[in-house]
Amino acid sequence: MPYVNIKITREGANAEQKAELIAGVTELLQRVLNKNPATTVVVIDEVDTDNWGIAGESITARRARGQ
Repeated sequence: MPYVNIKITREGANAEQKAELIAGVTELLQRVLNKNPATTVVVIDEVDTDNWGIAGESITARRARGQ
């Protein structure tokens, strides 16, 4: 049973985009690894930008500076 965990920032995607990610990942696993879509689990975690850091600072701070 494949398990895929996608992590994005909270403002990253709407419901339609998330559905497309779930369907696309499921199809990819079926096509490439011959995994059964009925047993493929895809979880999308949305993380606040205050809780996601790159190069020692949060995404919130980086975006405030225009990066």
